[in-house]
Amino acid sequence: MSKSVLISGASIAGPALAYWLSRYGFDVTVVERAPELRRGGQAVDFKGRTHFTVLERMGLLDELQQRRTGTTDTVLVDEHDRELAVISGEFTGGDLEILRGDLSEILYERTAERCEYVFGDSISALTELDDGVRVAFEHGPDRTFDLVIGADGIHSRVRGLTFGPERKLVKYLGHYYCVAGANPGNSAERQVARGHNVPGKLAVTGGSKGQQLYMFASPELDYSRDDVRAQRDILRSVYAGVGWQVPRMLDELDGFDDFYLDSLSQVRLDGRYTRGRVALVGDSAYGNTLGGFGTGLAIVGAYVLAGELALAEGNHLAAYPRYDWIMKRYAKIAGNSNAGRFLAPTTATGIKLRNWLLGSRMFRLMTQYADKAANDIDLRDYPALVAASSRR
Repeated sequence: MSKSVLISGASIAGPALAYWLSRYGFDVTVVERAPELRRGGQAVDFKGRTHFTVLERMGLLDELQQRRTGTTDTVLVDEHDRELAVISGEFTGGDLEILRGDLSEILYERTAERCEYVFGDSISALTELDDGVRVAFEHGPDRTFDLVIGADGIHSRVRGLTFGPERKLVKYLGHYYCVAGANPGNSAERQVARGHNVPGKLAVTGGSKGQQLYMFASPELDYSRDDVRAQRDILRSVYAGVGWQVPRMLDELDGFDDFYLDSLSQVRLDGRYTRGRVALVGDSAYGNTLGGFGTGLAIVGAYVLAGELALAEGNHLAAYPRYDWIMKRYAKIAGNSNAGRFLAPTTATGIKLRNWLLGSRMFRLMTQYADKAANDIDLRDYPALVAASSRR
């Protein structure tokens, strides 16, 4: 039985996987590039029976309900602040919305005593052996683990080392987004954000996703993800000359410690999330930025991967194909959706059509279809199955 597991990434998918694996008796180490747990960040959400079932089995649902953010309706306005359309909070925030930093903190607290966390380090090389994986770290000494799991996001280092370069496996979807300024609190009151479009650009102020949200169409940019000052300059350049409240918003950027700019991109692995002793979970495996299902996919994927490994008594040769098969079908809910085309249409006509769609019956049917897709999985009761297996 494979007992020692290294997980790369301590955001959502990593600690969720650590929770289940440690519960099933695996020895778990989580390595995180950041020097400490990442606080703040935009709100994330869960929707439907499947997500809630996993959260209930983790014993998290009540605490998440207590720390949920308020549902936020986004009112889209013209340059004179006159209302044009509304994106309902039920569409953007699912059935339960919580700040990413709060969710990460809760998961960490539930796993810290049973798992080893290593902050301020990252994987630099992986060498598969007959009986394990030799892992080289940027700072710490080499170590050997039975299995290695990449839960390190859409720009996954583990995926790059095992499956190939990002440029071949991640498709850029034509837009960038930026969240600036963390949500100031967890008010359960219904909130209202206001947003303004010009062709190819969206700016939103207020609400639970962050104090400011930007999305813009662009050719693929060459910038350092570690250089926040350069990223702020990019945003100012892109939005120069845009009216409404945008000049005021740009003036506030330097006062925000919480600032994140990234591309809208989709991981394309064709349903093979494992290779050798290495597996991927969460955005590293089936990420589609702002596609509406990322956090739920991460939680469900961690649940399935850990459950299959436990049922196979650590035999990855048996567990990994089952995980691939189950998640390939379920991950289709992320599909080929592109939030950029919907939220920041590149023409004035496209903006008008989007605004019309938001008030139409067709949009309500699309929302119902998405809700149904979030539950399209035969979710096994792994805790009960593992417990029954251990009694035999």
